[in-house]
Amino acid sequence: MSDLLSKAPERTARRVEGFLDDRELKWGKHKKIKVGKVFHNFHCKICDDQRTFESGDELYCLGLDEHTVSIDATLRCTACQSSVETWFLVASTENISGFAPEVRIERYTENLRDRAERIGEAPGQFGDLVRRAQIAYDAELGAGAMVYLRWILESITYEVAEIAGIPTTGKKNGRIPFRDLLERVNEERRIIPQRFSSNGYKLFGELSEIIHGNSTEEEALKKFKPCLQLVLGVVEEVNRDNVFAKAIDELGWGADDIDEIAGDAS
Repeated sequence: MSDLLSKAPERTARRVEGFLDDRELKWGKHKKIKVGKVFHNFHCKICDDQRTFESGDELYCLGLDEHTVSIDATLRCTACQSSVETWFLVASTENISGFAPEVRIERYTENLRDRAERIGEAPGQFGDLVRRAQIAYDAELGAGAMVYLRWILESITYEVAEIAGIPTTGKKNGRIPFRDLLERVNEERRIIPQRFSSNGYKLFGELSEIIHGNSTEEEALKKFKPCLQLVLGVVEEVNRDNVFAKAIDELGWGADDIDEIAGDAS
């Protein structure tokens, strides 16, 4: 069970050793269980480095029905002892109190309390939007998660356009179609990673299709992770531009002031 919980939010089913002593945990009843320690890696804000956070030897389990339990775990940084909270909804098609039930994590939530953040999250001002997208995804709100991803893609495109002096409005001060703006910004600043530079607008279209209700929540959840990676690729590309621009500016080569694009990336 500890391995399963440590791999959350992965939802692969796994057969585990019985952890309820072959006795059903009735609705609303609590029980301390010993299933081994839970480990998660986070970026600890106190240490300002990647750290392993671990639970104690006992976890708290709450009975919901014969197939489902809720498990709470407090994890502490192994270096500075800062703590965060995690919560798991664990379910089984069998009786979960059995000798060796096959279980899966149906839902996973974490309260990092500004003490830690997930490894690989976007830096700068877009990090909060990425976190919100991840929270929506963990709550199985696929379309809601995609809203944040599209917001990031739109925001970063308009901010780069403003800093690079690329017009965002056309005749009668109307907004330029986003497809055209994205192409113009990418031609001048290359914000779309080279591997899918010709499909930048296709990513926006994919996000929009989901947001406008043209796919199911199940499809949205399935597409979230690859779309997240592509959006993060755009953020990283802009951050990379920011770093290079700062270096060139320090050499006195007259680079544009691009600091505002991604906040404190260096």
